[in-house]
Amino acid sequence: MKLVKVEGLVSSLRNAETIEELFSILKKKGAPVIDFEGMKKLIIIEGDFEGKQFYTEINGMKANLVLGDAMLNSANVPFKCKKPFTGGNLILVDFDNVESEEFVLAYKNETGVYFHVKNGEPREISREEYEELKDKMPEFKVKGLSEEEAESMGAFFG
Repeated sequence: MKLVKVEGLVSSLRNAETIEELFSILKKKGAPVIDFEGMKKLIIIEGDFEGKQFYTEINGMKANLVLGDAMLNSANVPFKCKKPFTGGNLILVDFDNVESEEFVLAYKNETGVYFHVKNGEPREISREEYEELKDKMPEFKVKGLSEEEAESMGAFFG
């Protein structure tokens, strides 16, 4: 697994000229599971490329719905690409918080890049394999906020 710096990944994403290139950069950097200076992160992206939405799915559902309050515990790094109306958020979920041993993940818009992650090791798969596997996967689980953390967040947000 390659060691990557967050700044390096974000600056690479800024150079993407097409959505396919954006997905390709993520793959080259090791997504969907990247080691950032010794800390494994699950990479979630969402945003718009020239006005067309892109997003991440886990087991066939949009990642932000699957992750729930675990999103609050994750680093969120906004990025902009060279093209107008293009950019999004890079969400770095601490892989230690992922409780599922196996899941499928897709970076999608009209095209997509698909992965099967088992025991922390991603393997690129075809769209057909993704469609076949997504309903066979166990429920995706990730540690969210503890009750205490949620209460303090509630107090903070009022």
